[in-house]
Amino acid sequence: MSFWGKLGGAAGGWMLGGPLGAIAGVLAGHYLVDREVDPEQVAAEERDARSLAFTIGVIALSAKMAKADGVVAPVEVEAFRKVFAIEDKDLEEVQEAFDRATYDVAGFESYARQLHGLFKDEPATLEDVLHSLAHIAAADGAIHEAEVRYLSEVGRQFHLDKASLRRAFGRYVRLPADDPYEVLGADPRASDDELKRRHRALVAENHPDRATARGLPPEAVHIATSKLASINAAWDAIRAERAMA
Repeated sequence: MSFWGKLGGAAGGWMLGGPLGAIAGVLAGHYLVDREVDPEQVAAEERDARSLAFTIGVIALSAKMAKADGVVAPVEVEAFRKVFAIEDKDLEEVQEAFDRATYDVAGFESYARQLHGLFKDEPATLEDVLHSLAHIAAADGAIHEAEVRYLSEVGRQFHLDKASLRRAFGRYVRLPADDPYEVLGADPRASDDELKRRHRALVAENHPDRATARGLPPEAVHIATSKLASINAAWDAIRAERAMA
């Protein structure tokens, strides 16, 4: 069963609470009305709360990133759909969740702060949320300056340091004077062995298997794969610069 199917019967709102819970309640309400409730399934869904928080967080923050006219462009929903493997039968509910977040009086900061509270001990997960947003922002072929400012402010609300922010942006955002050492969060004066250890640590932390263990929905694991590619690209650039074997 897909992640969206597992929402069937779940009281998404009380699982999360706060502004994210209000968005989750839109989805849960549909499934409560339309599908038979299985108590054992609901108990299992409670264990999926972290996956739900991640996914609803991306919905809410990407909706707030949409154009100021309040209209969520179809290309943005389609990009989200590709990341989270949404089936046709679930698309209407996901669109409604986008709309709810778009018109919600709560600012994006409230969603970002709630996510930070939930995942403050797992900065790699917060990086993955931001990486998902960058992917969605790039769905129309380019990330605009206003979107970069927005993503940077979300990163600030997540309390991400400069290296974490650079990794979260991945290949989607090119910043002036992109520095591969910055991607690794390493000192350019570090020895080759120190840099190798740093690269290995980042690969382990950002491996797709670790993303699953951190509670990301299985459909979104390729987010971690994409971020890992930017880490490896930075490492390759350093190896070439230093003529490392």
